[in-house]
Amino acid sequence: MPAPSFFIVAGEASGDLHGSRLMRSLRALLPEARFRGHGGDRMVLEGLDLDRHIDQLSVMGFSEVIRKLPFMIEVMKSTVESLASIDFDRLILIDYPGFNLRLAKKVQNLKLPITYFILPQVWAWKENRIHTLVETTDQRLSIFPFEQSWFQDRGVDVDFVGHPFADLELPQQPAVLSPQLILLPGSRQQEIDRHWKTFVQTAELLRRQNEQLSIHVVRFPGVTLDPLPDWIRISTGNTLAILQQSTAALVASGTASLEAAVADCPAVVCYRLSSLSWFLARNLVKVKYASMVNLIADEPVVPEFLQNEMVPDALAKTLAPLLAESAERKAILNGYQRVRSALGKPGVYDRAAQAIVSRMRDNA
Repeated sequence: MPAPSFFIVAGEASGDLHGSRLMRSLRALLPEARFRGHGGDRMVLEGLDLDRHIDQLSVMGFSEVIRKLPFMIEVMKSTVESLASIDFDRLILIDYPGFNLRLAKKVQNLKLPITYFILPQVWAWKENRIHTLVETTDQRLSIFPFEQSWFQDRGVDVDFVGHPFADLELPQQPAVLSPQLILLPGSRQQEIDRHWKTFVQTAELLRRQNEQLSIHVVRFPGVTLDPLPDWIRISTGNTLAILQQSTAALVASGTASLEAAVADCPAVVCYRLSSLSWFLARNLVKVKYASMVNLIADEPVVPEFLQNEMVPDALAKTLAPLLAESAERKAILNGYQRVRSALGKPGVYDRAAQAIVSRMRDNA
């Protein structure tokens, strides 16, 4: 195949990671491939000719979306102009659905082949987005095992390539002799503001029950933990490695719940939204569970406490048996085994790259 050129769009830190590894796998198959688009430092190191950095594109919260709207409109306009003026072989969209689905619609008239890698979670809400996916993309690559059948039931062709966590190689960690509880209250300040007081109160209840309990918190850059009692230790570094060393975890729903499953650390999952967001979620979100672990397993592997159910007494009561050998702990660990096996085999990015190259050859 002649040296192909790709325009690739990632708008967040996770997308930069996935994009860089996908680029590496594509270049292993197509050594002369060229990449241009939006991404971060990892993608630049893999050879991306950068248009916009994820530091400019990552937007969190309604007010920030409104504030950055003129800038994002300009980014969309310049991206469309680039795709119209340069003959790219394929557009690769990675997650970031608010921007990427709009972009796919705006360049539909260009007849540019489009791969969408890490699909919008239309099975959870905004199911009407499925029409945009079908109309604008010729290839859809899924990382969640249940997505393929969900889409196929609606007549949409999707390829499951496996979850990136299947590629993780966990380092051996030294044994921890005393019980250790890890707190993961979230990576964004607005999550911390809603969760942290409850996390501290829960940890205090457990600490009173077990004087040997060591309590740690993973604090992400740019967030403030207030109050921070002196008996809670701050852990930094690789979250997976920290979870591996922990006996149990209290986790805000999100990627961390799946990381706990990969690290084999029994967890209790919780989350609290604003009153308006909770009202909208209850009326719009169509899934049975909040945590990805339970969604993948299609059963309640980990306990979930959402909104008004997220109270210290209930959380501490559920966590306590997970800090010792118990039937509750064993049940979660058995569930984790099923979840990990469902993530697929290692080689996710290689399979995604092979699928892209195969589609390009079919279209040639």
